[in-house]
Parts: sequence; C-alpha cells; structure tokens
Amino acid sequence: MNKITDELLRMVSGFSGAFKGAFNIRENGECAGRQSSENIHIDSKTDAPGLIIRVRPGTKGETVYIPACVTHGGVDDLVYNDFFVGEGADIVIVAGCGVHNDDEEEARHNGIHRFFLEKGARVRYEEKHLGTGKGGGARRIDPVTDIHLAADAYLEMDTVQLGGVESTVRKTTARLAERAKLIVRERLLTDGHETAQSDFEVVMEGEDSKVDLISRSVAKGFSRQAFHSNIRGLSRCSGHSECDAILADHGSVIATPALEANHLDAELIHEAAIGKIAGEQLLKLRTLGLTEEEAEQRIIAGFLK
Repeated sequence: MNKITDELLRMVSGFSGAFKGAFNIRENGECAGRQSSENIHIDSKTDAPGLIIRVRPGTKGETVYIPACVTHGGVDDLVYNDFFVGEGADIVIVAGCGVHNDDEEEARHNGIHRFFLEKGARVRYEEKHLGTGKGGGARRIDPVTDIHLAADAYLEMDTVQLGGVESTVRKTTARLAERAKLIVRERLLTDGHETAQSDFEVVMEGEDSKVDLISRSVAKGFSRQAFHSNIRGLSRCSGHSECDAILADHGSVIATPALEANHLDAELIHEAAIGKIAGEQLLKLRTLGLTEEEAEQRIIAGFLK
C-alpha cells in the first residue's frame, strides 16, 4: 500500500498498521490485502468485482474490515460486496471509503453492499466517507446499500461523510421480516459547491418490525443537499424518520420524507427541521472567548457528533 492509502485507512477505518481479525483492503480497484478468520470467510466473486463475506452462525464479538481507497484521478472503482450473516451472530462491519485526488481527472468509488441477516443476527455497520487532495478533478463516492433482515434480526447503520466529497448519491433500501429492527444514523457535511443526495426506501413486511432513521446534515458554502425517505408499513409495525439540517453561508437543503401505511396497525412518524445556527448559541460561545468562526465550528461539530 502507498502512503496515501495508509493515511486514508487511518481516517476512515481506524487503521494503525494492521487489522485484527478478518479484513479486505481495496486500493484503486485491486485487493491490497486480505485475511479471513475462523468464523468470517472472505472470498472474491467470480461473476463481478467484489467480495462474498460469510459469517458463521453464532459468531460473537468479531469485527470485519472492508475499507476501499482511491488515491488518484482517472479511477472509477465499482465493487459488489455481499454479506451473509448466520443465525444468532453478533458482529461489527467497518466499511470506510476514502478518495484522494491531486489530478484533473475524476476519481470515484461506488460500493454496492448487500446484507442478508438470518434469524436473530445482529450487525453494527460503520461507514465513513472522506475526500482529500487538491486536484481539479472531482472526488465522488456513491454508495448503495441493500438490506434484508430475517425474523428478529437487527442492523444498526452508522454512516458519516467527513467532507471533501464533491458529489455523492447515497441509496439505501431495506426489507424487514417479523420483529426485525433497523436503525440508521446518517451525518453529512458539505461545503463549497459540493452536492449530496440521500435516498432511503424501507419496507416493513413482518409484524412488529421497526425502523428508526435519523439524518443530520450541515450545508455550508454554496453546497446543496437533498434528503428523500419513504417508509412503507405492510403489517403491524412502527417506523420513524427524522431529517435535521443546518444551513450556513449560501447552502441549501431539500427534505422530502414520505410515509406509506398499508395496514391498520402501522404506526409511522416523520419529522423534518431545517434552519440556521441560532444567534444566541453563537453569542454564548463568543462570550467564552471564541471567535465567531470558532463558535460556528464548535456548534457544527456538536450537531454532527
């Protein structure tokens, strides 16, 4: 791995020279390192670029790392990763992505991840995205996540865009069986002329399934964001979506949460709030000795925490 990859890995996946347990490192469309564990097996797909990750039933306390890095312009990396998590397993998946570009050509990573959780399986999925570099070429990250939860399965998705990504379209779909639960926490920061779009489509098929979707974002500079969500209740279920956004400078945000209840006992709620940083918050921090810029940064950091 080159030095840029090493630095990107540190920022998006907590890399400190080595990963413990199962991992696959992707660098500019190629495998730069791989290791399976006794309970988590990683194999290459034979029909498309990407991986098949299989987690044995009952696996507990393990983490699998699948970060991807693009280190220069002219790379359009597309990868398909499928996760099969056995019954009763309880694991963490870390899938950060960093795109660095000092060139004039565009650099892009598009990761298509599919999750198949069997009965009672539990997964925490951590996804950090970051763009770096000073070239004129765009830095793009376009993740697609497709989730299938069997009865009593649980998936918690924590996704963060740290900045520096000129364009991102994030698509997430999910189907939930009985008593399955999905929690999504999205945090986005855009600046300059960056654009970000988040699309969520969740179908609750099984009785007593639940979803909690919360997006927090900050649009600075002339950046533009769009948030679209649709929660469909086909049985007795409960769903909640929330979009909170802060505008700074000339940023803009569009939020369109939607609900579709097709069962008498489907309980669905959506919330959306967009506004600027409150003046009293800035004033309070400035009385403590912070400049206006420092106060704004402190408020944004706390909001996106």
